[in-house]
Amino acid sequence: MRERSLPASPNWYSSRCSDVSSSGLLGVGAKNVIYLIEVSAASCRVTGELVGHRDLVSGFSFCQHPEQSHICVSSSTDGSVRFWDSNNKTLIRKNAPHQSPISAVHWSPADKNLVVSGDEKGVVVCHWFHTDDTAIFFPEPRTIFCLTCSPHSWKSVAVGYKDGMIVLIDISKKGEVIHRLRGHDNEIHSLAWSPLIGEDTLYTTSEDHDATNGVSAGEESGCFLASGSKDQTVRIWSTAKGKGVMTLKLPFLKRRGSAVDPGVKERIWLNVHWPKGRATQLVSSCFSGELAMWDLAKTGKQKWSLFGTSSEGQNHSRIVFNMSSVQLQDGREILISTSMDREIKCWDMDSLSCCWTLPTLGGHVYTLSFSPVGVGCLALGVGDNLIRVWNTLSTQNQYDVRSFWQGIKSKVTALSWHPKKEGSLAFGTDDGKVGIYDVFSNKPPQISSSYHRKTVYTLAWGPPVPPLSFGAEGKQSYSLYSCAGEGIILQHEPARLNGEASDIDKLIRDTNNIQHKLSPHTDLSWKPDGKVVAIGNEDGSIDVYQAPSLLLLCSIQQHHKIINTLRWHHDHGAAPELHCLLASGSSNAIVYIHDLRSVIENPPESPAVLTEPYRRLCGHTAKITSVAWSPHHSGRLVTASYDGTAQVWDVLEEAAVSNYRGHTGYLLCVDWSPADPDVIWTGGKDFTVQEWKVSQQEFTKPPKGKKMVMMQEKKQKKKNKMASGSVGPAEPKINGEPATEGKQAEQALSEEDEEEEVRSTNSLESPAVIEVPRKSTPAAKLKDKPDLMKKKKPRSMLPLSTSMDHRPKEELLQDCLTLASVKHSSAPPAGCVPGQGDYIHLGLFHDREALHRMFEAEEESHVEAGHYDSVVYLRLWSGDLQGALQLATERGELSDHLLSIAPMAGFEVWSRTVEAFVKQLCLQEQFLKAASHLLSINKLYEAVDLLRSNKLYREAIALVKARLPADQPLLKDLYTCWAAVLEKDGHLSAAAKCYLGAGCSFDAAKVIARKNDAPSLRTAADLARISGEEVLGQTLALRCAKDLAAAQDWVGAQEVLSSQSPLLAHRLHLCVAELLAAALEDSGVLAPASCVSTHPWANLNGYNTFQDRARDIWEEEFNVCLNSAGDRSISALLEELKSVETPARSASIPLRQVLLYSSVHLTRSLLSWLLSDDRRLLTELWQAAAWIGDSGHFEVSATFCRLLFPEGDVRIFSRKHSTTLHLSEAEAEAGSLQAVVCYHRLYECWWRDSVVQNGPSFCINDEPNDQAGAAELKERCSQGLDFEPSALLSEPHAACQATQRSVRETQERLSTMVLQHSRVQDGRTDSGNQQEGSPSQTATSDVEQGSEEETFLSLSSKMSKLQQTLENIPNTIKMFPRPDVVECCLVLLHLDKSSSVSDVLRQQAKDLLQKYGTSLPVLKASRGFLT
Repeated sequence: MRERSLPASPNWYSSRCSDVSSSGLLGVGAKNVIYLIEVSAASCRVTGELVGHRDLVSGFSFCQHPEQSHICVSSSTDGSVRFWDSNNKTLIRKNAPHQSPISAVHWSPADKNLVVSGDEKGVVVCHWFHTDDTAIFFPEPRTIFCLTCSPHSWKSVAVGYKDGMIVLIDISKKGEVIHRLRGHDNEIHSLAWSPLIGEDTLYTTSEDHDATNGVSAGEESGCFLASGSKDQTVRIWSTAKGKGVMTLKLPFLKRRGSAVDPGVKERIWLNVHWPKGRATQLVSSCFSGELAMWDLAKTGKQKWSLFGTSSEGQNHSRIVFNMSSVQLQDGREILISTSMDREIKCWDMDSLSCCWTLPTLGGHVYTLSFSPVGVGCLALGVGDNLIRVWNTLSTQNQYDVRSFWQGIKSKVTALSWHPKKEGSLAFGTDDGKVGIYDVFSNKPPQISSSYHRKTVYTLAWGPPVPPLSFGAEGKQSYSLYSCAGEGIILQHEPARLNGEASDIDKLIRDTNNIQHKLSPHTDLSWKPDGKVVAIGNEDGSIDVYQAPSLLLLCSIQQHHKIINTLRWHHDHGAAPELHCLLASGSSNAIVYIHDLRSVIENPPESPAVLTEPYRRLCGHTAKITSVAWSPHHSGRLVTASYDGTAQVWDVLEEAAVSNYRGHTGYLLCVDWSPADPDVIWTGGKDFTVQEWKVSQQEFTKPPKGKKMVMMQEKKQKKKNKMASGSVGPAEPKINGEPATEGKQAEQALSEEDEEEEVRSTNSLESPAVIEVPRKSTPAAKLKDKPDLMKKKKPRSMLPLSTSMDHRPKEELLQDCLTLASVKHSSAPPAGCVPGQGDYIHLGLFHDREALHRMFEAEEESHVEAGHYDSVVYLRLWSGDLQGALQLATERGELSDHLLSIAPMAGFEVWSRTVEAFVKQLCLQEQFLKAASHLLSINKLYEAVDLLRSNKLYREAIALVKARLPADQPLLKDLYTCWAAVLEKDGHLSAAAKCYLGAGCSFDAAKVIARKNDAPSLRTAADLARISGEEVLGQTLALRCAKDLAAAQDWVGAQEVLSSQSPLLAHRLHLCVAELLAAALEDSGVLAPASCVSTHPWANLNGYNTFQDRARDIWEEEFNVCLNSAGDRSISALLEELKSVETPARSASIPLRQVLLYSSVHLTRSLLSWLLSDDRRLLTELWQAAAWIGDSGHFEVSATFCRLLFPEGDVRIFSRKHSTTLHLSEAEAEAGSLQAVVCYHRLYECWWRDSVVQNGPSFCINDEPNDQAGAAELKERCSQGLDFEPSALLSEPHAACQATQRSVRETQERLSTMVLQHSRVQDGRTDSGNQQEGSPSQTATSDVEQGSEEETFLSLSSKMSKLQQTLENIPNTIKMFPRPDVVECCLVLLHLDKSSSVSDVLRQQAKDLLQKYGTSLPVLKASRGFLT
């Protein structure tokens, strides 16, 4: 049984690592243990632990249903979920469905059997307690930070993620996501559901980022959800609507309370808690440890009230991680909070004041000590870099603890109170620092300027010795002595700590005339009267010196291992014969008591050597770490051990009195209460300090056995079996480590313990303070307080002979006699053959033959044990190098060391060994190393093949280039193979470099061009040009230029082509295309392109015609004129441009692309103009106009015609160069082109006529709309037509167009008839399946009615006749069509008489309309002209 205790600090950065049950039992996860604490409004008490997790506890939750409120669940980063019975403190069940560390767990308040957990990979698992079933969901691939189950419905679970997302899932629908709540932009630290169902408790309606709004009443049924995030906001969400309704920003508050350590980096953790029955009140943590109560229904900006404002220092001084509340039986509601400041606080929810504070510990308790002056004042040295001073006798606060951190940067490993001066406390740390605190002042400590190189293990106050004792006679003064891991003891002068401390070893040598090196010191203890001091050493000896000269009185040679602790019996109220008792503990499990009365009272002339103790205290099963004499009894001693127990002894009787087993790890310190003779305090590895009574312990002696862990495991299994029947074995408790033999093991703790102390206070993030393990040396003292590395003992090469040296002492002595007889006697003992049988170990001390016999036996032993590496080394030692290599080869255990000595056996053996080692390395996938070894035996080609076969092309190429000639075919083969692999993987640039290295420039350019973007194509073109692949370079440059031109990057396109001189014709084409696009954009019929780059010459610049401007640009910019010769001649350029193919014209091609195709023909026409080839000029001009006309862009086509023929006559091609075309050379093309020009002129006249007739308001473009503008238009219209419209009224073209219309109409009727017939055949018009008047019935009746007028046969016959007629029409009419003649006739007839349309033309138009305008729309439009 225990009384009071300080538990380990709750784990940090967990969303729910503590919870309180309805009966007032608080569970807190600390390290891998859950501590159970009974809480009330007045006090608290630690009642026990739940031990079993292998790693940090990441979540804890009680079942809130009354019938099983004692059942709880915990999760760990080891991936397990465990169910516990808190009454019996036993494990009920363990589940491990998670494959990743669990970050959150919660027991559903709405279902007593449902537990939900989530891990860092985003997996959510539902555990059903009564059936042991699980269901696994994966709603989001994100890291889960927290989750909480709805208190109103077992189906609803809210999950918060690291990236700020909150997801509401329905576990009854396989984890279906109901809502995704987006608003936070950083980690979700906590979630809390409103305790009341419904969303009508808040009164405002919309979300506001200044925390002034809520929601309106009358919403659909739902429940509010609160979330706290690292983005420093609390948000309230409507789960019915799936959106935020309120945002609360944390108030920035000035830190209050006591000073804190600035070395600890402050972080933000925003925890929220919604207390039961308080629908409008929400509790949240703040920046620096304050807690705020938010009134959600309150208006105004300050909705919060702070906890702990009634008095100073009530608040936490660091961020708060967890909160939970409970309604006590007396009606009071309390809130429990845990914080980074390592305190658990209880708050009254009504007054918002702090009821009590429970300090916790964040590291191993290395030392504890009661003040000899201030009764009940207990000092604790802890591994969390803090000193704590506890007034254990306080009546107002049973946990009246103050913490001291100033001047301490590492673990506190030693403490010692001044024997006379109240409040003066000396401390030593893991980094070798020694200092003195005045615990009753706020001043920083005094720090000694003399540092130890290693951990300080012991501090002791004693009388000064030289040189400090000179001149101090008659004065009551004390010096401070410190002993550290390097094995020296320093004497510090408390009044002058800034002075240099003295090493007492010099005084010891001088006084006792010692010449040899002193054994490193590990502990010291001054006798209370200050007359003698006992010093423990690393070799197990204890030296007793007389003060002040430190004359050696005696040396105690009883321990054989490092001395860990020494303590003199007190000299008050006890029999005088007990005053000189010295208790000592070492790394073996026996405590020795030494009676030094005779030596002290009658000092011998020479130092005495004591080999027998006064008393032996046997019972512990592991090393002794601390001892303490009872100040209330005579001869009563308590010891702390690595076996995890504290033992009270009656020394004189050598009897065990009481054994305490309340810790879950090994003990490091113990002290007897100065106020209560029945109370003892202990501290240890489990981060706890515990108070217990001697008289109330169940056990008398320590547990038997070598390992305390085994005892605890059996005890735990028994508990679990009793609690859960057939449930499998539980995890063993984390307890003390077994006793370890050997000096290295004695001087170090395990690395695991060190890491555990570092990690115990955090789960999701790194701790604020990182504790680094310190290295151990042979001079280090065990003490087992700072954790050091444990080194693994190497396996012996001679295990048989070594084991023979671990026999009983008598047999070892007999071995010495036997060996002497063998070496010096002519008649050795019968049957004694050194190196064989029972005398195998003697082979090491006899001749070589005996040694070889011993080696043979040792080899057989290693082979049986499977230690073939040891066999190899034994063969090496015996000189059988080839046999050693052969064995290593067969076992696949060759090494670099063996290979390095293989040449000693000859080249052939070395070569075979290298080849075998290469195979071994290949199996281990160490291909580079294998290739290097092949090179050592001059197998270059095999090394290259090895690298290539394993796709290490880079290394293979480097090797070939370094060792073989440049023209080696193997090099090209490697380059091409690597290029193929790179090309397949998409690394095109690297593949191109490989092809270049292989001399395949063509392939290099092709592979770069595969990416098909402008930079790649340009690079590929330049590469091909540089490499001499001119044709490929021109092709690629042309592709790149076309892509750039399509993107309106005209400058870039010209730059690409400028490097390819044979592509001058294409540069001219792009010049014409750019000029055409610019002219159309200036006219307003083409929208300007974005991100365009153009040349400064890309404009008409006042020129009357497009072709004149283009011709001048060619001469100025490209040096192309009539006199150009060679590749720049006009004929050569035209021939080059003839090779450019354009696709079939279509209305679906984008306008910009249409302009590029049209400009090809336009460029050809301009070149033909320079060659005076009117026929080709007219043909190409017609093609250019046809491309734009067929694209369906009427305004663009009209502007194009106006740019080329501003006077409306195609014969006048250039006024500047006096060029008149001869239309007779291409009559059909010229007629069609003239018709297109007249067609656009006709519509311009019609538009002007409409403006005059309808008034100025008819103007829809940028024409003037005032009376002056209207008069000008009327005057222009009165001038008549400015073109000859006869080209539009061609009767042959009208006949051709009418025939083509008839063919189209007949084809449509035939198609309709075939479609209807197929539907009838498919039964789609069955009267049984169709309703009367349905579309299919109507269509069928239409077919029947049409069949009376014409049949399929008659239509087919008509179609044949029309096609025959069409074939008889001359090809020139069909190849070079003109605008619709009927349409032009209608427009001419609609023109006003003021347009000067002659009567002859009108009559001709009427005749054509009457003859060819047979369609209904035309007949209707021409009715007014033909009647």
